[in-house]
Amino acid sequence: MDKAHAQAFGGNGFNGLGIAPGLLSVLATLGYKTPTPIQVKAIPSAIEGKDVIGVAQTGTGKTLAFGVPLLQRLAQTNGRGLILLPTRELAQQVEEELHKIGKPFHLRTALLIGGASMGEQIRKIKADPHVIIATPGRLNDHLEQRKVSLSKIGILILDEADRMLDMGFWPQIKRILVTLPKDRQTMLFSATLSKEIMELATTHMKLPTRIEVAPPGTTVDKVSQEFFIVRKEDKMRLLEKVLGERTGSAIVFTRTKHGATRVKRGVERIGHTAAEIHSNRSLSQRRAALDGFKAGKYRILVATDIAARGLDVKGIEMVVNYDLPSQSEDYVHRIGRTARAGASGHAISFAMPDEKRDIRNIERLIKKTVPVSQVSELPPSRGALPYIPDAPVHQHHARPHGGVHGGRRPFHSGGASSSAPRPSPPPPPPVPRPPLRRPRQKAFLILLQKRRAPLRGAAFSCATMKPCKYLLPQTSATTPSITIS
Repeated sequence: MDKAHAQAFGGNGFNGLGIAPGLLSVLATLGYKTPTPIQVKAIPSAIEGKDVIGVAQTGTGKTLAFGVPLLQRLAQTNGRGLILLPTRELAQQVEEELHKIGKPFHLRTALLIGGASMGEQIRKIKADPHVIIATPGRLNDHLEQRKVSLSKIGILILDEADRMLDMGFWPQIKRILVTLPKDRQTMLFSATLSKEIMELATTHMKLPTRIEVAPPGTTVDKVSQEFFIVRKEDKMRLLEKVLGERTGSAIVFTRTKHGATRVKRGVERIGHTAAEIHSNRSLSQRRAALDGFKAGKYRILVATDIAARGLDVKGIEMVVNYDLPSQSEDYVHRIGRTARAGASGHAISFAMPDEKRDIRNIERLIKKTVPVSQVSELPPSRGALPYIPDAPVHQHHARPHGGVHGGRRPFHSGGASSSAPRPSPPPPPPVPRPPLRRPRQKAFLILLQKRRAPLRGAAFSCATMKPCKYLLPQTSATTPSITIS
């Protein structure tokens, strides 16, 4: 935080923003001294219960900007909160941040994300959590199975709103909004918001307060940027040179998940430790890769845009766009993984000769001209990744005519040669086939399996067509709420 900003707010830190003394004490214990611009402008309005649309650069503390008002409002109204996020990793990170400031107040949360155990999530739902943190897909799964009720939700938060309200996510969000109470507080936070998305968002908000501390598409000041025009077959050689010129940790972004796997293998061939994160990896694999990258076990993290939003990893020196993003807005989120919390960083992007138009679109969005560096001498090619062929299939081929023996192999018997042809080997015995089941027997087994299969996830009894009380979440009317003094 610069001196001008500190003087503008009198150097009082989080005092004067309307935060309760108990929360101020927790923030001081955790080392939060000076609020960021988005926190200064968003926290007072959110604590008053107003709908908020916050636009700020990535890495400027948006999680705390809605986390502090959320806890204070829940303590005042004895309500419940819902936070929707686009990715599993971002949802896990937000839950960790909320537990840091909410642990002294016995905050209960339920993390509903894909790839995790449904049984464990149902157990947390039955405990009546104060805050539900979810991705839209998994939350819809619980709604369809009637495992969760959103009737008590008084505060809705959409983080990374531009992606959440994109056309790909909007149908899922719409199904969730139908189940929410109309009398609620809604907050949206993101680094980029288009006019179309703003119009869509305001239809579900009540006179929202727009807080914009940086224009949409603004990048962090302390990140230096450069482009390289390079052919596709030379990208790996250029990546080898770029990684060799710096010693810090780096994130390499690719456009596809299969491309991420290929690049990760190529980086390991160069001699660097690497991990990969994309949608083909399980939740445990993605978690292990991210934890290993944070701990320094892996120097390079190869990822798709699934890791471009909201992931807070300190000390990332460089971001490499191995492939340009399909949407220019994602460029801002990608390079925002470096130069976080006032640190400096560097962003390098590889563009093929036919992608110059994409470069102009990015420059138009960020309102800045990015220098194009010349590709100097590249390291020698290491060749393609080794290909392991399938096991060879042995076939009998006819021998060519002619040769020393006129196309016939000499047949020896008792030391005397004979010109008689060699007898052909006997044919192999037929392979026995398993006995086929009769159609009537097979149909009986299928019917038996169906009758034995339990009815899972059913909300009604087949015998009485009445709701099964043990299948629906049971909540207590005397559940203790958050208390902040």
